[in-house]
Amino acid sequence: MPTPTRSLSARAAAAATALTDPIPEVPALEEASALLGGLSPAAFMKSHWHRKPLLVRQALPGIQPPVSRAELFQLAASEEVESRLVRRSGPQADADWTLRRGPIPRRSLPKIDAGGWTVLVQGLNLHVPAAAELLHRFRFVPQARLDDLMISWASEGGGVGPHFDSYDVFLIQVQGKRRWRIGRMKDAELRPDLPVKIIANFRHEQEWVLEPGDMLYLPPGWAHDGDAVEGECMTCSVGFRSPFRSELAREALLRLADRIDDETEDPGQGSDAIYRDPGQRVTAEPGRLPQAMVDFAADGVRRWLEQPGALACALGEYLSEPKAIVSFEPGEPLPVGRGVRLHDRSCMLYDDRHVYLNGESWRAGGRDAQALRRLADARVLTAAEVRSASKALREQLSCWTEDGWLLPA
Repeated sequence: MPTPTRSLSARAAAAATALTDPIPEVPALEEASALLGGLSPAAFMKSHWHRKPLLVRQALPGIQPPVSRAELFQLAASEEVESRLVRRSGPQADADWTLRRGPIPRRSLPKIDAGGWTVLVQGLNLHVPAAAELLHRFRFVPQARLDDLMISWASEGGGVGPHFDSYDVFLIQVQGKRRWRIGRMKDAELRPDLPVKIIANFRHEQEWVLEPGDMLYLPPGWAHDGDAVEGECMTCSVGFRSPFRSELAREALLRLADRIDDETEDPGQGSDAIYRDPGQRVTAEPGRLPQAMVDFAADGVRRWLEQPGALACALGEYLSEPKAIVSFEPGEPLPVGRGVRLHDRSCMLYDDRHVYLNGESWRAGGRDAQALRRLADARVLTAAEVRSASKALREQLSCWTEDGWLLPA
């Protein structure tokens, strides 16, 4: 469970005002990018994000698969990796589909030359540095929205069938060829009684064959179907978090409730902190819940929600929390004279009052806050930046290095 917000220094704890020092704007956000077909990230977000697809030929020329086929199959067999095996048999229109979730031993996979099957490994960036580097190319979208990099290997004709996602996705061809067919389908109907979500009435508007280095962006809700052509292929997909409002509300309230240990922490301390009803009249309905008690509780919830930064802090802890399968190897204290970088499995966020790292939060102010924001944005601090940090921050960075959350750079 998340821990209470902690202070990096007495000076930071005393800082009651929000931090306003701006993070320098990254010039690349306004520069044309081959990754986005000549659009700048800013132009892409304005014209395509959540709006319309974008096909980019040779977005990543010369790209190599982050893993080999053998390495991918080895990952799929691990209990520490989320993987799936999807198989299709029969004609496309009424094919029979089967799904197996990992771990999947190599001996359980079909023969390579058997058509119509695919292996998918989720969160490849958690296990393979090259995959993490590829994912980081898309950090022009907020880290809180960026989910993971998935890779799929497919035999001839393999895929997961026509479907749609509730989130944005970048589909990057890294080996072989894959044919994509896409369409807007507000009347999409899913085939019943299948272990995978297959659109029964799929109709496509556009069709392309992607080769290594090509990339296709699709907004949420666009129906798409991709299958390997001319032999086996590998495709990486960058997916984004699209939480339901109820999920964010539930997780935030759970973390806020964790902070309410007893009435001494009630921001409305004093005589108003204990329920009293001197005006209560005699009742002929003793089983009825007193409305005054309901209002008293509602006021308590409102007081906690209105604390400056309380809701943002709860969300920051949740959104930076690693997935259940993520673990870290303990490290050594940070050597003197070294910089630091975030472990590929670490997630770091910040707001005006706090920094968040792997589900925990800290108050930070002044130059320490600026340094931590740079670490969250660039995922690295140079040796010079570490030297110029306060003693408290250097000690905290060393602590995080011992936890395995940071690595010496």
